[in-house]
Amino acid sequence: MTRERAKLPDHERAYRAMREMVLYGELAPGQPVTIQGLGDMVGLGMTPVREAIRRLTSQGALVFKGNRRVEVPELTLEQYRELAFVRRTVEPELARRAVEKMEEIHIDALAAEDAAVDRAIAQGDVRGYLEHNHKFHQGLYVLSGAEVLLAVSEMLWLRSGPPLRVMLGRHGTANLPDMHREALAAMRARDADAVAAAILGDIDQGIAQVTGSLG
Repeated sequence: MTRERAKLPDHERAYRAMREMVLYGELAPGQPVTIQGLGDMVGLGMTPVREAIRRLTSQGALVFKGNRRVEVPELTLEQYRELAFVRRTVEPELARRAVEKMEEIHIDALAAEDAAVDRAIAQGDVRGYLEHNHKFHQGLYVLSGAEVLLAVSEMLWLRSGPPLRVMLGRHGTANLPDMHREALAAMRARDADAVAAAILGDIDQGIAQVTGSLG
């Protein structure tokens, strides 16, 4: 745990820890887990864990299954396509807006995350790929300052991330193209439209892989 996270209230620590468990594949779709079990996983009490569950269920990342159990929902192909449709609209716009506010230090940080993505792919590290790919996109989008769109994007990643984890579990990291380098080059040129186009292309590549797996 980072020092920054250790200073947070328990309910926020619980939320962030459980959110990462969903995003990075530690909770698989359709895998039921008890509230007590989640508390043990994050090392926190029942009250903050329940609050974190409430937030995650409101975002569609978890669903109640009765008998004090929750699980990550399993998406149908049609549901995933709906999420993909919204991602293709929201995320390129976040990327476009981010370019107006970014500085060289931000681009360098994103380049470091992309290098970590590449290492994870080369090493077959599924969790590492999920973590650093998310941090690359989130690190870019947050620069936009667009609070409403950012909240939508967070929900989209929480819902669409688990199917990506399922696909990676089946096929590994060997064939994971991305357009991060194109996006980074466009950032350094301060070409907002080109950044948005690269992010859209990156999203489309991921969508194609996951829909192929779901189909």
